[in-house]
Amino acid sequence: MNKDLLKRNVRRQKRALRVRKHVRGSAAKPRLSVLKSNRHLSVQLIDDDLGITLGSAGTVQHGKKKSKESAKEIGTMIANLAKEKQIQTVVFDRGRYKFHGLIAELAKGAREAGLQF
Repeated sequence: MNKDLLKRNVRRQKRALRVRKHVRGSAAKPRLSVLKSNRHLSVQLIDDDLGITLGSAGTVQHGKKKSKESAKEIGTMIANLAKEKQIQTVVFDRGRYKFHGLIAELAKGAREAGLQF
């Protein structure tokens, strides 16, 4: 592999760990983890104590493209899924991504649907 690619991946992992060392989810207050790829956006509710995923939503499952509108819809979907499981509050894990654009729209949609973080 190219040395520049290795360095870039190491920097990405360090950015994600910098955020995640302060963020921990439990069954009562799970972690809302965001993954953003070139084509899709995905979120998961994760219980870090048991190491299980409580629920997930994304553009892949719903046949949508990555956009601000779909990010807001996914935020609403994950909030509704959390309500079904009697979860009102979560810990938001933005990972290595800055809190703007798609990530901010996703958070806005989840908050408007009643999820607290």
